[in-house]
Order: sequence, then structure tokens, then C-alpha cells
Amino acid sequence: MRPDYAIARQQTAFTYWIGGSQGALREITGTPIREFNLNPQACIDCYRRGRPLLREMFGEGVALPGLSTPALSYGHVNGLGSELLFPEGGEVAQTHIYDSLEQGLAALAAPVDWATAGLAPYFLDFHAQMQAAFPGEKVNFSWGSEGPVTTAYELRGDGFFLDIYDNPAGAKAFLAAINRSTADCDRFVAHVNERPCFGPSAGLADDVASMLAPALWGEFVVPAWEEHFRLRTDGARSAHVEDLRPEHLPYLEVVGLSSFDPSISPRLTPPLVRDHCRVPFTWRLGEIHYREMSPQDVRDFVYQAAADGASSVHGVVAETMCNEAHVPKVAAFLAAAQDVQALLAAGCPRAELAERVSPAGRAMLWEGWCGYLGPRSSRGGAHVSMA
Repeated sequence: MRPDYAIARQQTAFTYWIGGSQGALREITGTPIREFNLNPQACIDCYRRGRPLLREMFGEGVALPGLSTPALSYGHVNGLGSELLFPEGGEVAQTHIYDSLEQGLAALAAPVDWATAGLAPYFLDFHAQMQAAFPGEKVNFSWGSEGPVTTAYELRGDGFFLDIYDNPAGAKAFLAAINRSTADCDRFVAHVNERPCFGPSAGLADDVASMLAPALWGEFVVPAWEEHFRLRTDGARSAHVEDLRPEHLPYLEVVGLSSFDPSISPRLTPPLVRDHCRVPFTWRLGEIHYREMSPQDVRDFVYQAAADGASSVHGVVAETMCNEAHVPKVAAFLAAAQDVQALLAAGCPRAELAERVSPAGRAMLWEGWCGYLGPRSSRGGAHVSMA
């Protein structure tokens, strides 16, 4: 059932979350990323040593990373033949494999044994070794798939953006075939993780959808998302999409989202999201922002985001934050979020939250705020806007 957007935000209780990451575990233990991703014993050791170190540094308020095989978003396309690249010191990448829509449609029509395709056997064994190392704890098999538009780019590369204009019908058929394929792969992953593949809610991560102009969304993105969700749930729908423009936002209601995560989106601010759609949304304080921010800046961020309509604030403790300089900033985030939650639960109007923002914070948020570069430097340097 789709939300009643006339009351959806009013009925959504304010929440907050900040958690550790696999990157933070690697940083705090000095584990190279390639070793973590490819060596089960290195990954096991990283979790064993890293979780207590994160807890010691940041305290109980920061959620520890759940036990998981390396977070790989390209498991699905690897099963289709895309090569996974594991560089020294860098994140995993993948290769584009279809030179045409016709090639892609023919390949996607063929059945796939996901348990034996690509690197799945290696990472299934990786998962078994981790599970044996942590008896009594559930280890997640992280063998991911992305939303349909992002997957289309992963498989076709830049050619997919031309397909939309050169062969619209073929591009739509390709997106539909991708949805069937990702759902099939997700069923395999759900089986490994001993969880249902169809449930009361489902999410989607489709960042590359932001690269399609708003005028194309009704024809291409909305139908593809509808099919994605239909294959996974008859309940609540959520989406993570970075770098949307205000003109994209009305389509979030068309597809019936119950929650939206814009994450790092330099062309959006909380007031823009609030005013261009009625979907409850979260607002992220990214690790890229913390470096230039003081604890007071962080507090201001939380109060202003909530005042301007965010139903949630969240963040991730990443590699760059595993040092003593960031501990009071994370503590400030948690304290302010707890205060906002209590105030709103007690009936405080959101407009009154803005009164808790410092004068400097009012100047920073949101004028001059930039999703990629962080807030205007308090040291008076020039600010460059990407908006």
C-alpha cells in the first residue's frame, strides 16, 4: 500500500543512526583493502581486532559493523561475466561486458547458476570460513546487486545513455531483463543468508538514475523501479539515489516511496527535498564534511536538518574519521540527534529547532553548503559551489 503523503511525514517518527564501516575497521587495524577483500583470514582478523577498537574509540552510540564478507556491490554482474578488479589501495571495480543491447538481451535471457558463476564459489567459501570463525554470530554474505539503471550502466557503460535515444524500446526491454536477472540473483543471495527473498519492505540503490534527465524518468526510471519493487515486496519501498535535482523529486511519490536517502547530493538541501516531494527523507552528514566542521557545526547540522523537514539524520564512521579529532564531533552528532528526537516526540514544533542553531550555523546551512566539498571553511577560505 502506498503512503498517504498528506500525513506521511507527520506520522514518521524522527530517528537517527551512525555506524562503523568495513573501511573504518581496515583503517583502525591497518589492514590493506585488497587483503581484506581477498584474504578470508585478513578479513576475520580485521573484524576481531577492529570492532573492540572502534567501540573503545567511539563508545556505545556508534553501531559496530555487522559481520559480513567484503561489501561487494557487483556480485550480480560478476555472475553475468563482468570481471571484478581489486586494485592495491582502492575500491573494487568492474568491467562493462555488452557491446550492444542485442548482445545484452540475449545474454540476460540465458539461465545462470549463481552459486557457480564468476567468483561466487570463492566468496561462498570465504563466507563459510568467516562463519566458522564466529560461531554463534550471523555472518552476512554480501554479494550485491544495484538498481536497474545503475546495472544497465555496469553492463553497457556509456553506451546505455545513447541506447535510450537510439532504441528506446530496446532500452526498456533491457531494464526489464535486468530486473528479472537481479531478482533471480537476489533470491540466491537470500537463500545463502537464510532470509526471505520477498518481504514486507524492500530497498533500492540506483545512483546512476540521477544521470537521466527528469523528463526521461516517467518513461524509463519509474517503470523500471516499479518492476524492481514488485518482484521483492508488496509493502514499504525505500530508495537511495545520489545527485538528484529538485526536478526529479516529484517522481519519488509516483513510485510510492515510503522513505528516501539522497546521501551525497550537492544539488539538494533539506528545504528543497521538503518542498518538492512529500516522501519522508533522511539527511546524511557525510564523512567528507567532518574534516572542516567543529562539534558546534555538527550540532547545527542536526538541528537545522530536522527543522527543515528531515525525518532522520544519519552518518557512517569511515576511514578518515578513525582518529581522536573526530570523536567529539561524532559525540556532538549523537547528542544533538537524541535531543531532537526527544523534543519532537514531546511535541516541539520543527520551526523551534532552528532556534537552537548558532548564528554561524544559520549562515552555513544551507547557503554555501556543498554536498561534495562540505561547508564553507570557518577559516575564511574561498568556497566553491558544485550546485
